[in-house]
Amino acid sequence: MLVPLAAALFAGAGCKQQKQPSPDVWASVNGQDIKRDDVDKFYRTRVSPEGQEPSQEEALSLKLNVLDELINNEILLERAKKLNLEASDGEVEDKFTELKSPYTEDEFQRQLKERGVSADDLKRDLRRQLSIQKLLNREVVAKITISDQDVSDFYNTNKAQFNVAEPQYRIAQIVVTPRKEPQIRNRKNDDATNEAEAQRKIKMLMDRLNSGADFAQLAMDYSEDMNTTTTGGDLGYVPESALNQSDPALKKMVVGMKPGQVSPVLQVKDGFRILKLVTRESPGQRGITDPQVQQTIRDTLRNRKEQLLRAAYLAIARDEARVSNYLAEQVIEAAGKLPEAAKTAKPVKPFQP
Repeated sequence: MLVPLAAALFAGAGCKQQKQPSPDVWASVNGQDIKRDDVDKFYRTRVSPEGQEPSQEEALSLKLNVLDELINNEILLERAKKLNLEASDGEVEDKFTELKSPYTEDEFQRQLKERGVSADDLKRDLRRQLSIQKLLNREVVAKITISDQDVSDFYNTNKAQFNVAEPQYRIAQIVVTPRKEPQIRNRKNDDATNEAEAQRKIKMLMDRLNSGADFAQLAMDYSEDMNTTTTGGDLGYVPESALNQSDPALKKMVVGMKPGQVSPVLQVKDGFRILKLVTRESPGQRGITDPQVQQTIRDTLRNRKEQLLRAAYLAIARDEARVSNYLAEQVIEAAGKLPEAAKTAKPVKPFQP
């Protein structure tokens, strides 16, 4: 940055010194300011409210990382706008509604207050996220191709990875507990609070399954296991040895089921469960023609290429942008000591749909 600065200072008698930014401006991208408040809002979600207070150096380092992310996002957002890929009002509203749907209005407002943001702030952030994703989908993801030779080469190099050592069961579940949970993440915001409510709820779910309702949709709407509701109750593949550590009745149920079968209600120590055996994997070497092997390899290769192309695309975009990181300059000038910049806002829990 020394050469452009020297040129600005000594270009001619009529030139003035470069105007210094105001203290609340921590960076600029092509003349667009990124302010301290922007950094603080994201910083507060990165620090655990229950954890130990970070040191001045740790806080400042994290703020520099957050600022760097915001700089990258601003660069990509400008590119999206130039290519007419900015998210529409309708796309933003749809995403906002999806994010809001698991909560009551009071709970949603409480979440916003805890984060220190307004609904408009959230919509503005969603517009940025959606716009950047549209840009990357067109400029990066659309250019990725995985050939049959790529798949073959990966399989031959990683053949041992596809040797299943023991039986595995891909299981989905719907969980109902007889207690009030602090936070519920199902789409209906539905939570049984006592034994009677739990029994009524699990019976209702079993009746709907017997009437042909979709298991994954019911799990997303009503299951009280916050780790699996977003995936339709899917637990992924569970090795038989892991089942040995679970409730014996649960293992017996799973081992005796056929793929696609839904279990009756299973009462366990933490409430009730309904299980679905999606598929069963026998031990042995999986061949390259196995559809699951093909999908796993293609997903792995696609993710690797996407990460590589994203990094390269961002590097080029950043080289072409005019970026000034004033916070980083202040840190260097102060030899790492910058009390005002390191002063932390109260951390909050991240917003989770």
